[in-house]
Amino acid sequence: MIENTFAPIILFVYNRPVHTQRLIESLKTNKEAAQSHLHIYADISPDGMPTPAIKEVRKYIHNITGFKNIDIIERTQHFGLANNVIDAVSSVLTYFDRVIVLEDDLIVSPYFLQFMNDALETYKNEPKVGHIQACEYTQNPKLPETFLIKFPGSWGWGTWSRAWKYFNPNGAELLKKIQDRHLSYAFDFNGSYKYTRMLRRQIEGKNDSWAIRWNASLFLSDILSLNAGCSLVQNKGFDGTGTNCGAGGDFSSQLYTKPLPVIKIDPITENNEAREYMRQYYHSNYSFWARVKRRIKRTLKGDWRA
Repeated sequence: MIENTFAPIILFVYNRPVHTQRLIESLKTNKEAAQSHLHIYADISPDGMPTPAIKEVRKYIHNITGFKNIDIIERTQHFGLANNVIDAVSSVLTYFDRVIVLEDDLIVSPYFLQFMNDALETYKNEPKVGHIQACEYTQNPKLPETFLIKFPGSWGWGTWSRAWKYFNPNGAELLKKIQDRHLSYAFDFNGSYKYTRMLRRQIEGKNDSWAIRWNASLFLSDILSLNAGCSLVQNKGFDGTGTNCGAGGDFSSQLYTKPLPVIKIDPITENNEAREYMRQYYHSNYSFWARVKRRIKRTLKGDWRA
């Protein structure tokens, strides 16, 4: 297994050429890009036929420069995001001890790779930390620059081979353990967001989320995520073009364009204040009345999709 201070980057692309180019251009503003291996996984449509948009994406990725090394995996059969993430992360982590993961609808700060690499190196031997998250969408100014929490976000993240071993793709097993241990309320951020329901819907085939299973896997193992208190990632997928993101900007974030220092937190325990801030955010935005109000506003704006 290769130990490398500059973690390899996995990028998932599909049929959004403008989003893909925008992300690549933002990544190249990071000086660490030139020292980073880039692994691009390009999915194909369910019928196995490359649409014009898929062809455009594939043409573009073969002309990318500015990275130490670029590997391109063009799927010949449709994987979908969840299977693509699980397969790709598992594969890359058989060769490298750490990885950074991005999707095509993100934009990153010029200091994203510095933060991710610093964090992955700082916590590489800390078994109670299994995830690094660089997107912070609550925009709460009370959050510290970095904090530990039992919540692994999925937009601009990283992990290690030692932590990925905890990943359990079996949602039914995860749900049973959560329920048997009476942890549903805690898993749902003290009842403020329906993560248990999301996991149940994944089991029922109503969503295809790898992230809810990763969340549950780490939660059950009592493993923390190091999260950035200022967002080094923006999600631009809320424009109706994505499979898993609807329209609207409920999780929008302001991009932080300064270096974000990584100083190892001691002791390695969850930041209860940060958890409460997250709970308040979810309660304010996802309670019944908050969702009704948001739906009315979107409808008045002519957004009938979300």
